[in-house]
Amino acid sequence: MEFKHISVLKEESISGLNVCPDGIYVDATTGGGGHSLEIVKKLKSGKLICIDKDTDALKKAKEVLKEYLDKIVFVNDNFANIKNILNELNIEKVDGILADLGVSSYQIDTAERGFSFMKNARLDMRMNKSQSLDAYKVINEYSEQDLAKILYEYGEERNARQIARKIVKLREKKSIETTFELRDIIVSSYPPKFQNKPSLCNRAFQAIRIEVNGELDDLKTAIEDMIFSLNKGGRLCIISFHPLEDRIVKSAFKLHSTNCICPPKLPKCVCAHSADVKLITKHPIVPTDNELLSNTRSASSKLRIIEKI
Repeated sequence: MEFKHISVLKEESISGLNVCPDGIYVDATTGGGGHSLEIVKKLKSGKLICIDKDTDALKKAKEVLKEYLDKIVFVNDNFANIKNILNELNIEKVDGILADLGVSSYQIDTAERGFSFMKNARLDMRMNKSQSLDAYKVINEYSEQDLAKILYEYGEERNARQIARKIVKLREKKSIETTFELRDIIVSSYPPKFQNKPSLCNRAFQAIRIEVNGELDDLKTAIEDMIFSLNKGGRLCIISFHPLEDRIVKSAFKLHSTNCICPPKLPKCVCAHSADVKLITKHPIVPTDNELLSNTRSASSKLRIIEKI
């Protein structure tokens, strides 16, 4: 299947990155190369580092970016390792970083990747196909308590306990191997009047995907290291899709843009904390009506931007 993905908030994120023709930039989640193409078009003597942990994504990006290969370095790695990646490239600081945290349309639509409850396949959900942990192991090896916790915390799934209980009960008889088997368990955990809702499995599948790929833990690490890696005046643009992701981004940006973090009741500052970034977006940028019409999967996306000071 061809790698297809529509980059969300493209114009807003590239504008927010404020690209300098001679700067060094990082697309931390390259995907199909849509954002990268708009960045590299603005470069003259500058350089772009394209990072992605999905080899299929990088293969597609190289095709999309073939006219600009002299300005690009491709890295198959997790963006949470950005400090090590830049060290290995002998790059001390960069002028801008973009991270689009969404799952690509290709990953969702390619049945054998096991991301979608709409297509029957072996449970997988790995963005990095070389890692050992996959959705099959999560569903068949995690305890009932851990499954319920993941479903509730990562998916805000209200029937988390019922779904976890059914999974554990059914896997005593046989392994749960496919996306359709998991879908049927989730659906059967709801009263009949809800079982025909098309989006019923969204939250549970999302939660398992987040667990498989360590998305929230990676994000917390990555934000700190991305801010550290910016030159003065460099910008960090992050597009999130999940409320938990956006909460992490918002919290980190607020912390790094605040001088004093002492409790309000203290008579004077004792924390010695000082801001190292300024907020470019006090409120997140969301898709326009036109973008929503052309790409419904952009609906939950939010863009936040900061600048190193």
